[in-house]
Amino acid sequence: MTDQPTAEHVPAAPAAPAAPSAPVFTPAAVAASCAGFVLIGALQALYGPAIPALRAEFGLSPSAAGLGLSAHFVGGVAGVLVFDRYYGRVGNRRLLGASYLLMAVGAAGFALAPDWPVALGTALLAGLGFGGIDYGLNQLFATGFGHRSTAMLNVLNAHFGIGAILGPAVVGAVGAEHYPAVFLVFALAGLSPLLFLRGVRDRAPRPAGPADPAPRGQRRAPSRRVGPLLAAFVALYVLHVGVEAGVGGWEPTHLETVGYGAGLAATATSVYWLMMTAGRFLAAPLALRFPAPAIITVSCAGMTACLLLASVPALAPWAYAGAGLFIAPVFPTGLPWLHRAAPRARRAGALVIAASMAGGVAAGPALGKAIEWSGVRAVPLLLGGVSALCLAAALWLARATAARRPPRT
Repeated sequence: MTDQPTAEHVPAAPAAPAAPSAPVFTPAAVAASCAGFVLIGALQALYGPAIPALRAEFGLSPSAAGLGLSAHFVGGVAGVLVFDRYYGRVGNRRLLGASYLLMAVGAAGFALAPDWPVALGTALLAGLGFGGIDYGLNQLFATGFGHRSTAMLNVLNAHFGIGAILGPAVVGAVGAEHYPAVFLVFALAGLSPLLFLRGVRDRAPRPAGPADPAPRGQRRAPSRRVGPLLAAFVALYVLHVGVEAGVGGWEPTHLETVGYGAGLAATATSVYWLMMTAGRFLAAPLALRFPAPAIITVSCAGMTACLLLASVPALAPWAYAGAGLFIAPVFPTGLPWLHRAAPRARRAGALVIAASMAGGVAAGPALGKAIEWSGVRAVPLLLGGVSALCLAAALWLARATAARRPPRT
């Protein structure tokens, strides 16, 4: 999940184009966008806590009930690709507005579905809107704030984490059997950002021209190297999301296996998600002082070290919390780095965001099969190995995009 549109990707500008300094978002639209990310984070996190009630209502097996989230992610990938297809051709307000409407209609449909096939179809529809919002706002934040884009992306994605914590908490408070009411409330709330779309600039920011200077310590890739760069970014995102989802899914099971109680294991997992949210807020000021390659390399090294430490039972809860802190900046910090490294690769942003969603879907079965072979106690080592591959991808990208120093005379 390049974002930057090429010349043929952007319709002819009006006679009086907007000034380069025209903001992409008003302050109110920034706040509404952050609220939108709280909503999509909450919606994604609602499916899991609702599974017991879904099984009881529709007579589903555990695997069948889990298809609700899978349908949501499939719709999310489609939403990313559809938004990218029309990005720059259709105004940003119309694309974002359609995405918010699709998500709201899909979430309401899921709440009111009379049978499971209809519920799956509406989850797919909600995911379509989810993907459009996720990609659209990430894209616009990555290109719309100049040198502050990385910081703003970390703030935006931190609000996703707030929603991911809020959603299950609401379901837990009212009871899983009342999941239709929770989905309906979030569906109605999902319409509120529509009121602030006038504060979003309707035309996409134009890509940086060839003469524009690259950030200090970085360079743009020549066209012949764009393919390997994109492959490395896709690998970084797929592996990183696999680690993120793997810790969230398997931390409680691993902690219980090594002797912790169920309550403490659940609390430690909540702390992991909380640390990931806090890490993105903390990364925002750091992004104004340090380049993206340095932040991501340190993050990948830190999460690898923490996951290896999690194999020590006495340290495991603390190590998982540290992993959440280090994982946090990777996703939002990588997008502006990608844009600067390959500004003319038309669909790079859509590719890595869609790949990250696919990675989240594939992580569960792949990690589950590996755990069948090695046992639950090996969870942190398996995840640490995947994280080490993330570190290798980050190091390669840092070298590939590093500005060459002129030879000394």
